[in-house]
Amino acid sequence: MIKRFLDVLASSIALVVLLPVIGVVTLLIRRKLGSPVFFRQTRPGKDGKPFEMVKFRTMLDANDKHGNPLPDDQRMTPFGSFLRSTSLDELPELWNVLKGDMSLVGPRPLLMEYLPLYSKEQIRRHEVRPGVTGWAQVNGRNAISWEDKFRLDVWYVDNQSLWLDLKILFLTVKKVLVRDGISGDGEVTMSKFTGSED
Repeated sequence: MIKRFLDVLASSIALVVLLPVIGVVTLLIRRKLGSPVFFRQTRPGKDGKPFEMVKFRTMLDANDKHGNPLPDDQRMTPFGSFLRSTSLDELPELWNVLKGDMSLVGPRPLLMEYLPLYSKEQIRRHEVRPGVTGWAQVNGRNAISWEDKFRLDVWYVDNQSLWLDLKILFLTVKKVLVRDGISGDGEVTMSKFTGSED
């Protein structure tokens, strides 16, 4: 209950303080990438319960001749890369935190299609609310393997505390400033999870 109270308090303050930044980013996205400004996608929350996660859009809405979206590297622009490297694209997730879908700290919400692919140990990452940032994000982010990422997520579930959350938030700010671990090797973001190696 203390964690939830702090989530509500911190996200409320952050939304007010960062409102001018959110406004500027909104205008820039509309100008450089067009509409819609927000990227909305159903993600699994606590216990795998679906919720709609909201982020700023970072890619062009470009399709091939068959109507399928072009690969990420062809849709990503320098402006979109900047939003991701600075984590500005994550700011709308503060609304998800305020609503109770997410926490400031926890395992990152991934794709619904990954749920049946997890091992019994890996799926334990859904025992807590997903986070805007997490233990895996400050220990490699998208530059580490899926298996390492899930091990770190489960470690957080077993060791979560207020002090650990504060440490993760501090390390997140540091990571954002140095723009470390933004993408996987040879990828614009992170390669797709296709199942555990175990």
